[in-house]
Amino acid sequence: MIERTIIIDSIDPIIFYGVNNCNIQLIRNLFPKLRVAARGTVIKVIGDELETQEFEDKVKKLEDYCCKYNKLTSEVIIDTIRGAVPKDIGIDEAIIYGINGKPIQARTPNQQKLVKAYSDNDLTFALGPAGTGKTYIAIALAVRALKNREVKKIILSRPAVEAGEKLGFLPGDMKDKIDPYLQPLYDALQDMIPAMKLKDYMDTNVIQIAPLAFMRGRTLNDAVIILDEAQNTTTHQIKMFLTRLGMGSKMIITGDMTQIDLPRSTQSGLVQALHILSDVKGVGQVEFTKKDIVRHQLVQRIVEAYERYDEQQRTVRRADEPQGNDNPDSEL
Repeated sequence: MIERTIIIDSIDPIIFYGVNNCNIQLIRNLFPKLRVAARGTVIKVIGDELETQEFEDKVKKLEDYCCKYNKLTSEVIIDTIRGAVPKDIGIDEAIIYGINGKPIQARTPNQQKLVKAYSDNDLTFALGPAGTGKTYIAIALAVRALKNREVKKIILSRPAVEAGEKLGFLPGDMKDKIDPYLQPLYDALQDMIPAMKLKDYMDTNVIQIAPLAFMRGRTLNDAVIILDEAQNTTTHQIKMFLTRLGMGSKMIITGDMTQIDLPRSTQSGLVQALHILSDVKGVGQVEFTKKDIVRHQLVQRIVEAYERYDEQQRTVRRADEPQGNDNPDSEL
């Protein structure tokens, strides 16, 4: 009789064990000669050497499946332990599988271009209006890289700029003060990573979410680094951020040129960076349009209405501008 200890640290044990521990109980039933105890991320098994080895091999296969799909069903457990190949639950083109096995995939041509640009370049700019999924797909690519052990961490950042309103003094510690700016990033992560595993990643700094000002002085190696809302960076800020890129890392910059919240006298660093880096090898750029909007169908109509309004305003301003004198002899 020997005892083996198996660590399932790449997944959320709540998902692996199932509701009321139904999954681990099923695994016990399929190995009736073994004594199995499970607590947290540790599974201990006692029994014959060959059978405990088989048990460990099967549990590792189930862990890999659960890590990929964020889901584990009784059918998959039975198929795996009996030696059958579990059926795919999703779509081949899925970037990753979110909570409850939901496939997260590129749903528009430009989202697919972003996936390819990320693969081909170490720095990628994703530009376009709200609701096109540019940030969501970027985070999905980062989570996939982390799960596949291509990188060791994910760094998510945003400039802390109020969108046309003054928030004033915010109570609480530093995290409480900056979290409102970063909530959209948390929302995306919560769709993709089970709550317990996400908390573990955050506590151990495997996933770091911080305002742009906190990036100064760092060199970010073996990471996927995402800067969201980059249209609200100054020229100095975006240069500082871009030069954080370290060895074994990839960077995605997202922004919407129509939603710049900087003071009128301040140039957007994103606009300048796109111009300066337009011909640099290893830098990709994907431009999203209103056709890529994947939120509520009303969002696309809202964006189109604002575009029409802006064009009308530009026409009015041009009409109000003083016209040059067409008579070349008028001053003679």
